[in-house]
Amino acid sequence: QVQVVESGGGLVQPGGSLRLSCTASGRIFRTYTMGWYRQAPGKQRELVTTVSSSGNTNYADSVKGRFTVSRDNAKNTVYLQMNSLKPEDTAVYYCNADVVSLPTMSRGNYWGQGTQVIVSS
Repeated sequence: QVQVVESGGGLVQPGGSLRLSCTASGRIFRTYTMGWYRQAPGKQRELVTTVSSSGNTNYADSVKGRFTVSRDNAKNTVYLQMNSLKPEDTAVYYCNADVVSLPTMSRGNYWGQGTQVIVSS
């Protein structure tokens, strides 16, 4: 079994910063791409950013220059540093991990339960 758990959400004023963390745990053989997605009320879930196991990153245009993704491969953990937050960044942020699990060596995508980010004055 693989678990993905996010933390670090909360309420922040416009222009402020938050740092989200996400850890994949359980019987993991290898973790490939990890990423952050978000879903605002009444909208579809959308990609925020991804980072490969080698450190290659990809960002949505809406967050480029404001958000930074990083990861610690030894801890199967990915971070999202969010700066210059805007009200339109308000959403539930979900972590995704592409994982090969033991003992079956099967590969699958695992999602966390989400963490709420509210940007409001």
